[in-house]
Amino acid sequence: MLFNSIDFLFFFPVVIMLYFMLPAKWRWIFLLGASYYFYMCWKVEYALLILLSTVVDYFVAIQMGKQETKKERKKYLYLSLLVNLGILFGFKYFNFVSGNVQDLFQFFGASSGNWVHDLLLPVGISFYTFQTLSYSIDVYRGDIVPEKHFGYFALYVSFFPQLVAGPIERPSRLLPQFRETFDFDYARVTDGLKLMTWGFFMKLVIADRVSPFVDVVYSNPEKYVGLQVILATVFFAFQIFCDFAGYSLIARGSARIMGFELMKNFRRPYLASSIREFWQRWHISLSTWFRDYVYIPLGGNRVVKWRWYYNLMLTFLISGLWHGANWTFLAWGFLHGLYLVVELVLNPVTKKLEGNKILSAGLKFVAIPSTFVLATFAWIFFRANSISDAFILIKNS
Repeated sequence: MLFNSIDFLFFFPVVIMLYFMLPAKWRWIFLLGASYYFYMCWKVEYALLILLSTVVDYFVAIQMGKQETKKERKKYLYLSLLVNLGILFGFKYFNFVSGNVQDLFQFFGASSGNWVHDLLLPVGISFYTFQTLSYSIDVYRGDIVPEKHFGYFALYVSFFPQLVAGPIERPSRLLPQFRETFDFDYARVTDGLKLMTWGFFMKLVIADRVSPFVDVVYSNPEKYVGLQVILATVFFAFQIFCDFAGYSLIARGSARIMGFELMKNFRRPYLASSIREFWQRWHISLSTWFRDYVYIPLGGNRVVKWRWYYNLMLTFLISGLWHGANWTFLAWGFLHGLYLVVELVLNPVTKKLEGNKILSAGLKFVAIPSTFVLATFAWIFFRANSISDAFILIKNS
């Protein structure tokens, strides 16, 4: 079930009505059932994948809680990583990897057979996988204690407002909220409905309206030139923002109506004055996830300069691959990593220029539009069907 569906139009009011009618002690059971029903409306069998991840990570965390050192907890963390990333790889990346291996075999004139399997990608698998992994990693680090209540943990993994498209919540923020009792509050419900209304406006009125033009141009890159390509690319920049930000607002609004607070996921990213600031404003739950669980464990900026740049590039390459199993997403991630490295290299120069009032004013004047242009250029690779299509679009623009 998607937010912008007739099914959700009937599902959500019924859930809210029954949620507030039920005694507080039964609400978690109702929400858990509603969340699984929400997901099973898309494909019943794939709810088993969420259940598998939930059972494994619940068991893993309980066992890690019994160990005194990280060394003793590590084998359980590896089990969580193996199961969750294994499922994600099997459904999302196996065909990409096997297809490229087959191409490599054919390049050298060897036969490799057909390894591609025909499986539908489970909706939201990247989001709930990262959400449950953050729990396992936090327990491993000792940042949180294991959740003993299986039902609360299962609800944390499957909570329907943010199950399909985030925000990717942290256990320390969301899990404690399931133990609270929220009464019906008119002001809070009104605030939630306002968020949902604005989210639906962004999704249905903006994103879905510009999508057809973008699809036509990007599906036939050789047929369009100049202003048509530029407009399609700019339109896509706003389409993807309104799509993701709209969904996040609907998620936050629907959760707030029930009393739950989800994190703010977007803060006017196209008003950023640098790529670094852009990533502090764009898909915040995801960018902070990669910061805390990939970039910082790699060493972050607490290493020699070349390793710092390497950490940035690797983090953004992984981030690109998270978005989709295609070379275009890797190229998009590479570009953003490159942008950040160049910003760091030029940082001493920009600081000197900022010492001059006239030059500093000039930098501020061009910073926001320049950042928007760089981010929008990278979107070409994100949206293009292939690397070759992306270069055709760049050539024709």
